[in-house]
Amino acid sequence: MSVFVTLKIPGDPQAMERYAKENPEKLQGIVEGAKRHGLIAHRFYGSQDGSSLMALDEWPDSESFEAFFAEQQPAIQPLMEAIGVTGQPEAVFWQGLATGDAYGWGA
Repeated sequence: MSVFVTLKIPGDPQAMERYAKENPEKLQGIVEGAKRHGLIAHRFYGSQDGSSLMALDEWPDSESFEAFFAEQQPAIQPLMEAIGVTGQPEAVFWQGLATGDAYGWGA
């Protein structure tokens, strides 16, 4: 069973959108690196108060994410600096629970 990873990043969501618009090739390079490590799905979200971002990923397992993140640090670090990250990102790994009430997203 795959795992979901939330990565809470203290930074500016609007700066992230600007960076993405101005540097699409850099973000695509990071995504390509992630796909080589087995990335299943990825999205960025910004908090409504504008204080943080969240990356939401689906991976085959936590080890795949960790290998990707370590390998891509030279590309990720300049991105973090450009969007004004003010602290250490916090990664949390989530496993699906068999509760019988799944709805949407292809459940």
